[in-house]
Parts: sequence; structure tokens; C-alpha cells
Amino acid sequence: MSVQTAPVAILGTGACVPDRVVSNAEAGGPAGVDDAWILRKTAIRERRWAEPGQATSDLATGAAREALESAGITADQLSVIVVATSTPDQQQPATAAFVHRNLGGNSEGVAAFDVNAVCAGFVYALDVVHAMVARSGGYGLVIGADVYSRILNPTDPKSVILFGDGAGAAVVGPAGSGRGIGTSTFHFYSEMTELIRVPAGGSRQPYDPLTHDSGLHYFAMDGRTAREFGNAVVPGLVKQFLHDSAVQPSDIAHVVPHQPNGVMLDDLVARLDLPNATLHRTVNDYGNTGSASIALTLNRAARSGSLRRGDRILMLGMGGGVSIGLTLVEW
Repeated sequence: MSVQTAPVAILGTGACVPDRVVSNAEAGGPAGVDDAWILRKTAIRERRWAEPGQATSDLATGAAREALESAGITADQLSVIVVATSTPDQQQPATAAFVHRNLGGNSEGVAAFDVNAVCAGFVYALDVVHAMVARSGGYGLVIGADVYSRILNPTDPKSVILFGDGAGAAVVGPAGSGRGIGTSTFHFYSEMTELIRVPAGGSRQPYDPLTHDSGLHYFAMDGRTAREFGNAVVPGLVKQFLHDSAVQPSDIAHVVPHQPNGVMLDDLVARLDLPNATLHRTVNDYGNTGSASIALTLNRAARSGSLRRGDRILMLGMGGGVSIGLTLVEW
């Protein structure tokens, strides 16, 4: 028996970042790099780091409230909340449970859970909520949120200068005429699992004094290989995705990608061959905010007025795993 589905669109967006602004001098000092070096290598000017006691769910809740207000609905109208994060408040329950509690919404008939596709997480979560709302109706809340400052090695110049904390959110619901969330595609390269990692803290290497002393609880990555891999793989995936979706590259008006590094981002997008697309970025001001980066950037684009009705948007996420997700949205 076929399942009837209805068009679903993004109805509102929101964002939340910590108040604490961290300069390049502050982030790079313990790692032995200065402002000029960081700007040249990353184009990042500053980032936000959470205060002690400020958790991922706190930022996610702030972004959610702003998105609900933007969409003109209340938490009681939500049927699903999905948080994309790789830095949850705690191992269980899901961070989405804390967000639901903070929002004070109706508990009857609501699903709340997390997904972890690292920096591609928001695209994955959006597709999940899109499918649930299209099938069952109602409204969904999609949040990307991370607090990477908790897991950064302050002496590692390859990571500590890149990451910031933040959250972005989108409300999805019944689409108006001529707009909606379109097709998505996902790719996974498990042979690259060691490329981006936090080794300790799970069931294979539980956190203990030995793993702490070895620094295995810190985020680590091979940035050069990640950049080379993205440049080699992503342009072909984008080209095939647009072909399969019957969309011409010239039809894409906006690119809202994950924000790994400003220099890397410019290099990658230049390879995509999207002649009419505006690249939206937040990396210069917020750094790499993990699962939050696409949602934060979409919110900035929406609130700046640069997204116009009918514009086609390509969202592009790439995160640890390696996981890659692409989604088309008609605004």
C-alpha cells in the first residue's frame, strides 16, 4: 500500500551562539600561532565559545525558540524534534529530550531524538523530519547544535583555531504553492573513519585517567587529507545529484554549505561550477560550528533578505565518517 505524502517547506529559522567572543589571539596563543597565521590559513577572524555550564541543549533551545517565533507556531504544535549533534549534553537521554523539556511543549504524540552525522548532521536531520512531516503532517523542528570547545586540545593548532560553538534551527511544515524541501542524497565513506575522530569516551575506549593523560578525549583530524578528499569527491557528487534531480547548475541561486574553514570553503565551492549561485558563509565570524554550521548560515541568509521566494538552494554537508549529504530546497 502506498503512503500519501504532502509537500513540506522550511517555515522559519533561528540561531543561537554564546556571548563569549574568542579572538584569534586567545584561541591561537596556547597553540603557538598568531592572528595573521590563522587568517591566512582559515579566513576565521573570531569564534564563540560556551561559558562553563552552558550546554549544547541550551544553545539548541535558544535557536529553537527563535525558529518557532519566525514560523509563527508554538512548541505545542510540534510533532517531532530532531537535534543533530556530535557533542550531546550527556550520553543519554538524547539532547532533543532536554530541548523539548526546555520548550515546555505538549508531550502527547511527540517524537524527540538525536542524529549524529557530525558536520553533515543538519542535512541528515532535515531529511528525517521532512519524511516524517510529509507522511504524518504537523510541524517538525530540526536543530543543528554543537559545543566543540569542550573537546578541543588547546595546544593543537590544527583544531583549536577552527571550531566555535553554536546552534541553528528550522521549523518545517506544510508548504505553500511552489516551494518546499526537495530531493536529498547521502554518501558514506567508512574507509575514512580515522580521518575525523574523538577516540575516547565511548564503549571501545571509555574515558579514564589513562585516556585523559593520552589526550584521547580531544577532537582530532587530518585536515589536509580532509581537504583533498572533499575537493576530489564533492564536485562530482554535486554534479550527479543535480543531474539526477533534473536541475541545471545555473538554476542554483544559493549554496549553503558546511563551514569547515574559509580558505577550504572558497576552494571547494569554486570547483562546483554553479555560475549563478551566491555562497553564504558564517565561518569568518563563528568558525566551524559542526552540526550547527549549515543551519546558522541558512538563518543568516534568510534574515538578511537575500533568499527570495522560488530561489533554489543547495545545502551541502560533509562530516566525520566520512558522511556527505546534499539537499535541494525551494524557498
